[in-house]
Amino acid sequence: MTDLTRLAASAPAEDVVAALTRDGAVIVHDFLGPEALSRFNTELDPLLAAAEPDHGGEFVNTVIAAFYGDAVRHVTGLAGKSQAFVDEVLQHPLYDAVCRSVLGPVCAQHLLNVGQVMDRGPGAERQILHRDRQTWNHVPPSLGEIEVSSVIALRDFTADNGATVLAPGSHTWPWDRKAEEHELVVAEMPAGSAVVYLGNTVHAGGANTTADTWRRGIHVSFCAGWLRTEENQYLVTGPEQAVRLSAQARALLGYTAHDAIMTGGGYLGTVELVSPDTLLDAGRL
Repeated sequence: MTDLTRLAASAPAEDVVAALTRDGAVIVHDFLGPEALSRFNTELDPLLAAAEPDHGGEFVNTVIAAFYGDAVRHVTGLAGKSQAFVDEVLQHPLYDAVCRSVLGPVCAQHLLNVGQVMDRGPGAERQILHRDRQTWNHVPPSLGEIEVSSVIALRDFTADNGATVLAPGSHTWPWDRKAEEHELVVAEMPAGSAVVYLGNTVHAGGANTTADTWRRGIHVSFCAGWLRTEENQYLVTGPEQAVRLSAQARALLGYTAHDAIMTGGGYLGTVELVSPDTLLDAGRL
């Protein structure tokens, strides 16, 4: 393939799912409208201005430090820092429809895994090619898809400023199959667009070879509700914030039980044997 399938955000969710199932990735134009895009960028400007390109050297381990490098500004835990993220991204109807279709067969509820801005600056090197679902390497690949990922462009994405590169079809490859350069496509897209891809799809953040352009994008991913998430959403958005959120937002942040009783499973994440949102509403959490 020389490019990914491109669809409008207004396209039927089934078309997006069909492209994901076939190619492992799809570009969705106008995922965020001009007003939402402007609001988001305005909220992020001061946060990014205060962010250090090397994240202050504070990473969970040296491997992750090398993976991100020292030319990328991060704003992590967006659910606890940006109301625009909660309103416009976390609860986006297309995410909900796609996750229910892709992840629904393996879970009773999906969760926000990561919501963070990655602002790739001049000199940022291309990440190593990887699959996001390698985070849960103890889960056998034979289980199928357990994650839906995406990158939303808050500024135009180009091949020069570090647009995401992906290997279409790689979600069906053997786990140890490596992508060759000729198999990669660059997700060039205008601001407001999103590249949505499966957790099994091989991809990487691209190299920024420009002299003065930052590639601002949001990495958003969702996972099966019985997995531990990369970002600890309970600490990112504590009970004092969660109590003010909608029922949907709470569920996506893990403030409801993962209840699979009706399908022959069990329950996860209760407090005092009830769903946490029940205690939130009662002022007991």
